[in-house]
Amino acid sequence: MVNDGSTDSLAEIAGEYPIVRLISTPNRGLSSARNTGMKAATGEIVAYIDDDAYPDPHWLQYLAHAFTNTNHAGIGGPNIPPKGDGIIAESVANAPGGPSHVLISDQIAEHIPGCNMAFRRDALLEVGGFDPIYRAAGDDVDLCWKIQAAGKTIGFHPSAVVWHHRRNSVKAYWKQQKGYGKAEALLEEKWAQKYNSFGHATWNGRIYGSLTLPLRIEKVRIFHGIWGTAPFQSIYQPAASLVASIPLMPEWYFVIAGLAVLSLLGYLWQPLFFALPLLLGSVTVVLVQAGISATKAVYAAAPEDDIEKFYRWALTTFLHIIQPLARLDGRLTYDFRSRRKHMNGDLQIELTTQIIQDFNIWSENWKSSEDWLRLVETNLIESKTKVRRSGEFDRYDLETNVGMFAFCRGFVVVEEHGAGKQLIRLRCWPRYSMFGVIPLTVFAALALFAAFDSSFVAAIILFAFSLFFGIAIRRDAARAVKNLSRSFLGLNCPKTKKINEISIDSAADLESAKPADEALGNSE
Repeated sequence: MVNDGSTDSLAEIAGEYPIVRLISTPNRGLSSARNTGMKAATGEIVAYIDDDAYPDPHWLQYLAHAFTNTNHAGIGGPNIPPKGDGIIAESVANAPGGPSHVLISDQIAEHIPGCNMAFRRDALLEVGGFDPIYRAAGDDVDLCWKIQAAGKTIGFHPSAVVWHHRRNSVKAYWKQQKGYGKAEALLEEKWAQKYNSFGHATWNGRIYGSLTLPLRIEKVRIFHGIWGTAPFQSIYQPAASLVASIPLMPEWYFVIAGLAVLSLLGYLWQPLFFALPLLLGSVTVVLVQAGISATKAVYAAAPEDDIEKFYRWALTTFLHIIQPLARLDGRLTYDFRSRRKHMNGDLQIELTTQIIQDFNIWSENWKSSEDWLRLVETNLIESKTKVRRSGEFDRYDLETNVGMFAFCRGFVVVEEHGAGKQLIRLRCWPRYSMFGVIPLTVFAALALFAAFDSSFVAAIILFAFSLFFGIAIRRDAARAVKNLSRSFLGLNCPKTKKINEISIDSAADLESAKPADEALGNSE
């Protein structure tokens, strides 16, 4: 048991059990405590459980059996809320954002939560254990991704059960979800390629847990087979569309805030009161989705009367509403603190950067076009830039983005000059997201109409909002183009890459590429 600087009576309680070895350290965070346990462990398998959970009596037997019969580097199992924790804890258990496992199949997991996970000790040591930057959450996700990046797999055993207490107050639930939001921001910085333009992780598997359900029009279909001959009947539920999923995102509250601002500006220019019905509609969508999801909650015991039944439903609905806000609060708080000191200088550089750019690289070490693209992709990943490969019918090779308002696409052509000499050409150009273009256009048009109607105060305010989105779009586009071009020029190239000579068409980037030229020429 690792005591990470707690101030309660943990040491006295642990002293009552001679079998327990207590290791006390100053408070360094969750990851550091888990690394301390890993280093002190002497067994082949290291199993982890949190202080707000207790194992099923056969937990370790099922884990050991799974490790004996598979080559997985890690094994996890379900974490189930125990009975008798109270109405608030049961409502939290039915709210979104709890510790959930992500399964690719019945036996292969993409992620296992930290309250119920076990790993081979040599696999932990190989990837360096847990990253100490994650003090309260996110460490389990980071470790799973590191292990999978090392070519190993993670398994799942449904009988390796841990009973996990949920938060027993709304305040504690808010604090937990806010911490998860900060962890998401930390993970996105380290694993940018695993996140989309909204800053949400893109899982390959299915998330098991309590989630807010999107409003669906499609009906669930049951596969019976022809004349009912299917040996196993299956339920097929179509994936939610993008339109149905957008109101579930924390960013939907930005839409609500924008419509609320427009409604308030209606007191300066009455036509803006048109936003009031849209505001009511956007809020209604959130309330209806939360209420429907709360009706599907499962409790340990039936309510005693209708009043308790309504209280449970109302509380669970409220938790569904505030959970995205807490995650958004955690992300934005971390983002503002970490990027504030770089914001002014970056903005000045980004807005003066040329957008559409062409680059040439001359190489006397032959590589296939696929190898060149893999090197560019590797450089982008190492620079923590989101990158996506093109599909089979796309007219580009790589796509990068650093924000939700714009992204960049690049196309690479290799010219063969004989004797292993090549001229590699890159053209990169920006593409703009509708999530930036639509509000930019709407605010600009409204500002113009307000000015024609002699409502100059409203016009100035609306134009300021339009200018904000214009700058954000321009900044995201410039950063995406810059990251792709720099990765192509080799400013962040891996050590295995070697280019003897580089020539650059863009004079603006000549000075910044000179140090990279020397580094590339001397690296193997």
